[in-house]
Amino acid sequence: MDPSRAFVKNVKRLVVKVGTAVVTRGDGRLALGRLGALCEQLKELISQDYEIILVTSGAVGLGRQRLRYRKLINSSLADLQKPQNELDGKACAAVGQNSLMALYDVLFSQLDVTSSQLLVTDSDFRNEDFRKQLSETVQSLLALKVIPIFNENDAISTRRAPYEDSSGIFWDNDSLAGLLALELKADLLILLSDVEGLYSGPPNEPNSKLIHTYVKEKQPEITFGDKSRVGRGGMTAKVNAAVCAAYAGIPVIITSGFATNNILKVLQGERVGTLFHKDAHLWISMKDVGAREMAVAARECSRRLQALQPQARKKILLDVADALEANENLIKAENEADVVAAQEAGYEKSLISRLALKPGKISSLAKSIRVLADMEEPIGHILRRTELADGLVLEKTSSPLGVLLIIFESRPDALVQIASLAIRSGNGLLLKGGKEAKRSNAILHKVITSAIPDTVGDKLIGLVTSRNEIPDLLKLDDVIDLVIPRGSNKLVSEIKESTKIPVLGHADGICHVYLDKSADMEMAAQIVLDAKIDYPAACNAMETLLVHKDLSSDPKLNEIIVKLKREGVKLFGGPRASNLLNIPETRSFHHEYNSLACTIEIVDDVHAAINHIHQHGSAHTDCIVAENHEVANIFLHQLDSAAVFHNASTRFCDGARFGLGAEVGISTGRIHARGPVGVEGLLTTRWILRGSGQVVNGDKGVIYTHKDLPLQS
Repeated sequence: MDPSRAFVKNVKRLVVKVGTAVVTRGDGRLALGRLGALCEQLKELISQDYEIILVTSGAVGLGRQRLRYRKLINSSLADLQKPQNELDGKACAAVGQNSLMALYDVLFSQLDVTSSQLLVTDSDFRNEDFRKQLSETVQSLLALKVIPIFNENDAISTRRAPYEDSSGIFWDNDSLAGLLALELKADLLILLSDVEGLYSGPPNEPNSKLIHTYVKEKQPEITFGDKSRVGRGGMTAKVNAAVCAAYAGIPVIITSGFATNNILKVLQGERVGTLFHKDAHLWISMKDVGAREMAVAARECSRRLQALQPQARKKILLDVADALEANENLIKAENEADVVAAQEAGYEKSLISRLALKPGKISSLAKSIRVLADMEEPIGHILRRTELADGLVLEKTSSPLGVLLIIFESRPDALVQIASLAIRSGNGLLLKGGKEAKRSNAILHKVITSAIPDTVGDKLIGLVTSRNEIPDLLKLDDVIDLVIPRGSNKLVSEIKESTKIPVLGHADGICHVYLDKSADMEMAAQIVLDAKIDYPAACNAMETLLVHKDLSSDPKLNEIIVKLKREGVKLFGGPRASNLLNIPETRSFHHEYNSLACTIEIVDDVHAAINHIHQHGSAHTDCIVAENHEVANIFLHQLDSAAVFHNASTRFCDGARFGLGAEVGISTGRIHARGPVGVEGLLTTRWILRGSGQVVNGDKGVIYTHKDLPLQS
């Protein structure tokens, strides 16, 4: 639950206001699907003992649509050729209210819910006796689990022009909802709109962002979009009503009536819509930096980093390595606190294993950073030079991507690797680590950014501390250039579904080792044990062992199985292996254990092994153990995985072991970068053209040579 929404745990009585734009479609007809979904949500809330008061708009719009139809079928052709007068709004209200309530009655009846109609006018609330009686009547209805449905009685209202006159105690159904929330002592007011909530500008503008919590002192001026297309309100009316109710003590949330189950999500504490609360200014620091500001700052700092001389960028990395070693004890203390907290919270052993910074890890990370610093300068590297015409030379050069967003779980050492790669490649960086490593991540971020000179700025690397910032960050496709999620299948899948920003990474690490009939079984034993036992929680650990059918009765295969069991590895089998080896049958071949467990299956030959991996694998890292080089080459060339090995452990699939210095992750995609992603994977290219006054002018007088030139710096 979002901390700012914790108050919903105490909500019992709520007022829900549904606007005309939600009740009706664009053509003025009723939006039956949305109304049905709304009624189902309210039925669910009643079953959970909530008290529901509904304020509905839509009567005038619905009545106008019906009267236009009635007028059309009663008109002669001559009548239709005459100028058409606007329909009387009060007549529209009278007809529409009857139709609207009839529909609510039908929908609620289907759900075994009883509703009631209460029509009010502004003048009613000037009468103290009326207000007292209203409260008593509503209390009686709620006690009987009846939903009171309120609407302004526009048909007999003395308001001069209902869509223009904003005088009185209330002036539209938004302000009526706010008034009723106060009069009836509601715990929460929900205003349903046709947009997600309040934006910093018109919602259709790309730079507008959703404001999750409205703070009057922080957001005094907001540009609103158009008023409601069919009602009298719009966002301005909703905000005015929300501010009045909130500062009188009733929390208000403006959210979309188009989205599924938004009312239920609000009451579950999810960060939906825009919250108005009298204490909001106490929750949000006026100095808080939003997602966009953080991303923009990272981009500006990255441009200053790129402007430095190569030696200056190298020095930053060396300073980072020194700072890590100098603060090793402090880092270890914070990491140990995270590990203890994770153990007390009952996290899985595989997660705790990834969380812990083992002895010598800080020194190893510092060493990797120094290796990275000593690598060839990656920025501005000339990849190709072409003479287009005499005196016109084109260069293709390497260039940073821009701003990276890395979302990772558990492993604090990943923060160090990613930050050092971002500095080396000249990219800005936003990091969001798992909550289980918050102390480790915080101290590592502080140590690393302290080594970045003021000429670049410590905002080059931003640390996102709240999970609630992620949805906002994923919308910044104009500022963030690449997202790299490192974590579970669920995390990666959710990220891919939630953003238009390119995503690089892998969802699973289902790595295979295939033992061909020609395998050296002594070598095979070493490779299999290393691939499974060296670091079971790693994404490049073996999860499935495939065995050629001719080895199924080989005593040496049994020795490998015995050794695995001796190391504590729990074995599961496919249909063939489970019967042959007398081990439990696996529920799925597509399973990443991340622990001391693996699947074994028998296959007919190398082609069957390849087909099995294509069907059940994750295109991460797969290995063949074989002495027959013809068979090995078939496996190496036909298997479509990011990394394919011959007679070597899958654990070698790692940026540092590949000589990349470090890695931001391993990509199983096929675009841009594949396998361990180091500095090169964080670069793109750009074109530099050097001329001496040439113009195209229809290509007249230009003699193209398109001659390759030698590379030079």
